[in-house]
Amino acid sequence: MLVMEASSVFDAFDKDGDGKVSASELRCGLGSTLGEDISEEDAAALLAAVDADGDGLLDQEEFSRLAGGAQEEDDLIKRRCLMEAFGMYASSSSTMITPASLRRTLSRLGSHELGVEECRAMICRFDLDGDGVLSFDEFRVMMMA
Repeated sequence: MLVMEASSVFDAFDKDGDGKVSASELRCGLGSTLGEDISEEDAAALLAAVDADGDGLLDQEEFSRLAGGAQEEDDLIKRRCLMEAFGMYASSSSTMITPASLRRTLSRLGSHELGVEECRAMICRFDLDGDGVLSFDEFRVMMMA
């Protein structure tokens, strides 16, 4: 399914149907499909960054590498955001979210009515290893649920 989707995206960029995407096709494709207006020079630089065979064109494999790089960058940005959010809730003395640190942060955010036991119950739902606290990985699972 993913290969088929990548193939159809490649085909949408390959306007002349020659099995290769030029800098001009890349520029037009980004403009029409993603709303990204980039200069011809930027498109050429982007193409050159993944043009493994140096022919000045992207074949389907090189194009997939370009698309995969964008996904990796998105994943990195999401991870950084999750780490920042995790840091807001984590105890200052450890790298875990404890019931007390959760209660403290929620209180700062305006949820004064929650007690430590209620926070413990909230943590328990996503505490995969049963240690009573949330690690970053458990927090990530919770946030992606």
